[in-house]
Amino acid sequence: MSVAFGPGVFAFDEEAEVARISEMIRTYLMRNKRKGAVVAVSGGIDSSVVAALCVRAIGPERVFGLHMPESESSDETLGFSRSLTDSLGIDSVLEDISPILDAAGCYRRRDEAIRRVVPDYGPDHKSKIVLPSVVDSDSLRLYSVVVESPDGTQSTHRLTVDAYLQIVAATNFKQRTRKMLEYFHADRLNYIATGTPNRLEYDQGFFVKLGDGSADVKPIAHLYKTQVYALAAHLGVPREIQERPSTTDTYSLPQSQEEFYFSLPYDRMDLCLYALNNDVPIEAVAEATGLTTEQVERVYRDIEQKRRTTAYLHEPPVLAVPVDEVGHH
Repeated sequence: MSVAFGPGVFAFDEEAEVARISEMIRTYLMRNKRKGAVVAVSGGIDSSVVAALCVRAIGPERVFGLHMPESESSDETLGFSRSLTDSLGIDSVLEDISPILDAAGCYRRRDEAIRRVVPDYGPDHKSKIVLPSVVDSDSLRLYSVVVESPDGTQSTHRLTVDAYLQIVAATNFKQRTRKMLEYFHADRLNYIATGTPNRLEYDQGFFVKLGDGSADVKPIAHLYKTQVYALAAHLGVPREIQERPSTTDTYSLPQSQEEFYFSLPYDRMDLCLYALNNDVPIEAVAEATGLTTEQVERVYRDIEQKRRTTAYLHEPPVLAVPVDEVGHH
């Protein structure tokens, strides 16, 4: 007998969920004597929903938005994030982070790493890093860099481990710089800083430690991305944001989250993650996602591997001896 399995598993009471998350935010503020919340708004679905949830929890006058583009952000990012802050009626400020990134050597250090595999790469080139699909093959997945020359010609080059690590380390300046400014405004206003990962990103370690992974509250980390979209519709997030494809908006070439990190588009990835978490028969998962059972197993292995390799990102700092026990031996 086949088990009915599909997008319906994500159905939930949106208004009850908004009430639950709002209560969590208000309780945290009261307990820590903070007055409001800062949200870094990227024009994407996750930060838009977090901002809208904060407005529902504590009112627009106690929510502060930050627009933080840089020279490689998509041209449309600021338009999307501004349409959100306008629709929510919250105060916001524009912080162009390019000068800070430049001073820290973000672009220079990244380009230096790319030149190890593409010697003629220069400031007039564009790039992104990509992973082959996990669905198509069981072979080891290695990152490549896609380079676009000034005349628009694109080429793909396999990255060495050290070049890949330095590219990621350099681009991580972007998330850490944004969080630094977020905490500046939070400290200035006596507000809290919010985190915007959904369950897929939180579970799979798709965040930068002490960058976008750092926050006082993470209101949607328990929600699958499918549910985040449902909340966006329920909360009245501008339609153009609801319809915008997910993007990392981190590299100078357009880049989807699938080609950078996840194996599949979010709707099928959600189903696989839910199925793995809830022991759904693999045949039902294959039918719901349009994959073969062998491909579903590959996705499962990839999920488990990412959990192992990114566990460190979730780790708090470790003390040699718990401090509350010092002197009580």
